[in-house]
Amino acid sequence: MKFVTIIFTLIALALIIFNATQIDFKNPFEGESIVALITIFASLCAIILLQILRLSKRVEQQLKNKK
Repeated sequence: MKFVTIIFTLIALALIIFNATQIDFKNPFEGESIVALITIFASLCAIILLQILRLSKRVEQQLKNKK
């Protein structure tokens, strides 16, 4: 599971980097720039959710080991 979350995190980071190059900083809320901003926000949300998943699995594993 750790390997899968790392892979998806790297994919989300690649999407953030790619979409950051697509933003027109003179008009960031028009045209394709808004799509890039939405995709960056969605990728950041995905990274946060994946890190929460990794943390919850780690806590679950520690609780199993204590019993």
